[in-house]
Amino acid sequence: MILVTGGTGLVGSHLLYFLLQEHNAVRAIYRESSDREKLKQIFSYYSSEISEIEKMYSRIEWVVANINDIPALETAFKGITRVYHAAAFISFNSKDFRKLKKINIEGTANIVNQCLLHKVEKLCYVSTIATLGSTVDSSLINEKSDWNPEAKNSVYAITKYGAEMEVWRGTQEGLNAVIVNPGVIFGEGFWSTGSGIIMNIGSRGIPIYTSGGVGLVDVRDVVSVMIKLTQSEIKNERYILVSKNIFYKDLMTTLALAFNKKPPRKSIQKWKLMMVSNVDWFFNLIFRTKRKLLKATVHSLYDTSFYDSSKVKNELVLNFIPFEDTLSRVTESYKIES
Repeated sequence: MILVTGGTGLVGSHLLYFLLQEHNAVRAIYRESSDREKLKQIFSYYSSEISEIEKMYSRIEWVVANINDIPALETAFKGITRVYHAAAFISFNSKDFRKLKKINIEGTANIVNQCLLHKVEKLCYVSTIATLGSTVDSSLINEKSDWNPEAKNSVYAITKYGAEMEVWRGTQEGLNAVIVNPGVIFGEGFWSTGSGIIMNIGSRGIPIYTSGGVGLVDVRDVVSVMIKLTQSEIKNERYILVSKNIFYKDLMTTLALAFNKKPPRKSIQKWKLMMVSNVDWFFNLIFRTKRKLLKATVHSLYDTSFYDSSKVKNELVLNFIPFEDTLSRVTESYKIES
């Protein structure tokens, strides 16, 4: 039996669809506040048959648990042979550091411990490219680019790195595991978080752009690689998953054109966005408004980090979905649903 954590999130929900193509049943844990019905919408991107969607959804064995609830996890792990750990808390706000540590580091430690206790055959952990260090000569970042604790790492990156350390600790104790480090993941269904926010901005069109760049990847590539790695003999390795390195100017231009908007024309200096971030902080402090532009976000918008995915492409003999095809598919879904 397979167990999926984070099954109601972007990666987990798409992963469940592909797993159900190969298995009669899959177990997934969820929090009581999670929207499990969201999965039916995700499944609808792959099938238009309502009866088929309902049938697939019914084959998911749901267990109420969070990754810090040990007794519930012990129940969820009974009879499990493989685990896909996609659950995480995403925030770049330093005020959330304690919660980030609790979920991302302690939660992952709990998953690793349960894998060891129940003699799970293999664990696949979804990390992030943010745990990789930069290169001295500005060459492409690869799996050997070590974490730099002296860099301006976000609180999210720090806790995801801590989570990776828990996975590697598990491998030292006998657990077989693989880690994937995806770039910014584009996929359908989650328009208010992650890359969905980028889609929202791109759909409106903005006149300005920042000087940074980032690695992107299709959610379908992410889950496909996760399944292939977990089913393979590969163990105790990490893999960067990036199909395209792109500057933010080019990304926002592509999105603007897809939505028939004017592309960005003017570069904005970093200090100006930092001023906006400071004003945002002030309003949050005085009026308790929700933060909209964190300093960590500003720093990332001016950082150029490009990645080398040749390791996974060579070892699994695969080609990523062309990102132009990804954007075309995802923007069409966004237009229909927005």
